Amino acid sequence: MPRKLPPFVMRETTRHNTVVFYFRKGKGPRIRLPALGAKDFDEAYQAALAGSIPQKRAVANASSLKWLVARYRETGAYLALSPATRRQRDNIFKGVLESAGDAAFRAITRKTIVDGRERRSGTPAQARNFLDAMRGLFRWALEAEHVNVDPTAGVKNPAKPKGGEGFAAWTEDDVVAYEERWPAGTKERVWLHVLLYTGLRRGDAVIVGRQHVRDGVATLRTEKTNTEVSIPILPVLNQTLEIGPTGDLAFIVGERGEPLTKESFGNMFRKACNEADVKKSAHGVRKIGATRAAEAGATVAELEALFGWTGGAMASLYTKTADRKRLARQASEKIGNIHRPQIKRTNDAS
Repeated sequence: MPRKLPPFVMRETTRHNTVVFYFRKGKGPRIRLPALGAKDFDEAYQAALAGSIPQKRAVANASSLKWLVARYRETGAYLALSPATRRQRDNIFKGVLESAGDAAFRAITRKTIVDGRERRSGTPAQARNFLDAMRGLFRWALEAEHVNVDPTAGVKNPAKPKGGEGFAAWTEDDVVAYEERWPAGTKERVWLHVLLYTGLRRGDAVIVGRQHVRDGVATLRTEKTNTEVSIPILPVLNQTLEIGPTGDLAFIVGERGEPLTKESFGNMFRKACNEADVKKSAHGVRKIGATRAAEAGATVAELEALFGWTGGAMASLYTKTADRKRLARQASEKIGNIHRPQIKRTNDAS
């Protein structure tokens, strides 16, 4: 169902099949608004309600990259992305437009995209995010017939560093060290246990609260994939939450009991980790949670339901590793059983 429009807002479709929004109260002037759902929509809408007519901004040249990005941000393809993905791509576009916003978008070639990837090659994740943003932009532009060729087609993602596995997973020793530094009754203990015993990413961990819990199960849609996950509140987590401190609408809170953004929480959690001499991140806690679940015998389907993964690939990494450890233990036990009679005879003879 289309999102209900606020009072005095009209939705129109241009000849380029682009959806645009206007504010008009009575016989007053038509005021162009940002796309519904865009981060600056509410501010512009409130200003229009108050009778403030924004000054006309310089209109980007219709052949410029700046113009193309602005049109893309008004599309269903862009608005269908999760808020986290939109923020990530907006940050990429901001840097691109600062350096090349006035460039003609039809002049952008495959080499231009490859060069942009290589300039970011020192940080593979940033290079990958750049490619994802530009792919989304130009795939839409090709479909909307703004370009005849998608310059991102065939451009490969940056290779992962050899031996690199992303964020380092926490170990059991890390958990012990952190808990020794941050005992029950501290907000830092709540932070770790919410991450550890729910498996949620930072963006979801900072919003989960008692309103999501029913019959001992927390149910919410994840920010990154919009996948619904149902997470049993284990007794150890429930005990930590009962001791607190927690907030009214979010378990994770700051100094004064206020909710946190995922960015501020990430910084504060890293500081708490450093004080515990654990040089790792919140994402690494998610990894040890998945490892624990897999080693306890969770299947691929169970891991996907718990962690919000799809496609089987990520969950399989954990189950395969757990299976290898399990098989290695079984093999060691078999070898031990073979040599046990010989060891017994030797001991008896001595």
